[in-house]
Amino acid sequence: MKTVNAAQRAEVILGLIREGRECAVTDLAVKFKVSEMTVRRDLDALAAEGRIIRTHGGATAASGVVFDFRFLEREREHRVAKREIAAQAAKLVEDGMTVMLDSGTTTLALARALKIRRDLTVVTTSLPIASALQYCDGIDVILLGGRLRRDAPDLSGALPLQALKGLHADIAFVGADAIDLKGRAYNQSIEVAHLIAAMAAASNAVYVVADGSKIGHTALAESGSIAQWEGLISDRGLTSVMASKLRKQGITVIRSKAE
Repeated sequence: MKTVNAAQRAEVILGLIREGRECAVTDLAVKFKVSEMTVRRDLDALAAEGRIIRTHGGATAASGVVFDFRFLEREREHRVAKREIAAQAAKLVEDGMTVMLDSGTTTLALARALKIRRDLTVVTTSLPIASALQYCDGIDVILLGGRLRRDAPDLSGALPLQALKGLHADIAFVGADAIDLKGRAYNQSIEVAHLIAAMAAASNAVYVVADGSKIGHTALAESGSIAQWEGLISDRGLTSVMASKLRKQGITVIRSKAE
């Protein structure tokens, strides 16, 4: 194999694990033509994100790695932007808070960024988020029950909507499949749009987390108006022109910066 960078090595490692193949440090070092120390750093980084489980001499699949292929593909899209957005959003979360997270891939990145927090309660319908936070000592996870969607690893339907009526959170972070230039957030799933609206209604503060590729578009179902919430956290892919148009609608726009 020709020399590849850390991001490329991570993709190959995850692909091998999904296929159930051996991922020993020594074998990976030979495969990538790098040192065993470099491979260990790669594996440690993936384990820190909850994407693999480190074993003696290598790595194996974490539950978060085996979710629906389409979800994994979406997770890989704009990955750097999602991490930057997650880092920015995490600054708004204080120890002791109750946090609602919807079932998107950007909120999954945020969940991973919250692992070091203490005395948090996280409410979600996302199986990957519940998996990522399952073994965090400082975080209690409330997974809202419901019907498992066929096209995504999350729960929906009447049950989580009913449960949300009896819950209250300090802050909610929700994603969007699209956001138009009037600041309306949309989701391609009607059920998810309803859940996002319910999470927003049950929270003191609501932020939409979405990368710049989502701005200027619409999707099937509207989940809410960002002007009625605390704001939008996006990345550098959100142009200054688009950010200005959203601010004219009364929306607070926070653009992340590279760490």
